[in-house]
Amino acid sequence: MPSYYPAYLNVRDRHCVVIGGGAVAEGKIAQLRDAGANVTVVSPEVTPAILEAADQGQVNWLERKYQAGDVQGAFLVIATTNARTVNEAIFQEAEDAGILINVADVPAQCSFIAPSIVSRGAVTVAISTGGASPALARKFREELTGSPVMDWADLAGMLSQARGQVKQRGLAVDPQRWQCCLTTDLLELAQSGNEEEALTCLLSRLSGGDTDLCPDAARCQPSGCGRKPG
Repeated sequence: MPSYYPAYLNVRDRHCVVIGGGAVAEGKIAQLRDAGANVTVVSPEVTPAILEAADQGQVNWLERKYQAGDVQGAFLVIATTNARTVNEAIFQEAEDAGILINVADVPAQCSFIAPSIVSRGAVTVAISTGGASPALARKFREELTGSPVMDWADLAGMLSQARGQVKQRGLAVDPQRWQCCLTTDLLELAQSGNEEEALTCLLSRLSGGDTDLCPDAARCQPSGCGRKPG
């Protein structure tokens, strides 16, 4: 079993090729489109959803079987055909050209794998078992989808603003200080629509102005200052 280096790929406006037109291909295409990729589908037949996307100009559909050369110029390739020899040919062509390749359900023919994902707003959690058990990855996804821990994703927009203001002000904030400042009352403010109040509160805490949290920002060390957020 190969060991994978986890990474997120920027596929916006990049040429990506999906070979195959079934249900698996449909899911891969949807994810690539959501990420802003330019998708070409190669398959003699496709699902109704892929056909609709092609009719609307959202994907480029080559209505035929795979041919040598179809992957050339692609940033990444996903093979989802049900023919082993065809998938092997696609894999070999992509490998020879140095193109990222994923052959669905064949880890040995993947230079990258697509994890199960849980998304909420700007936050995406990727889950992988390294190809050992897709069912286990799905189980984690299902559990996380309904988990209260995903509520913290609702702070992402406000935290992005805070980061920008901290940089503008030239403040040096220890990473542990950020962790200590992320409290449930801050989350409740953001979730209730009071993001401006939450932002003001957070900036005060980060600068050491919130004495209820900690009177001295310098006390926030990587090992922690002893106060747990809550």
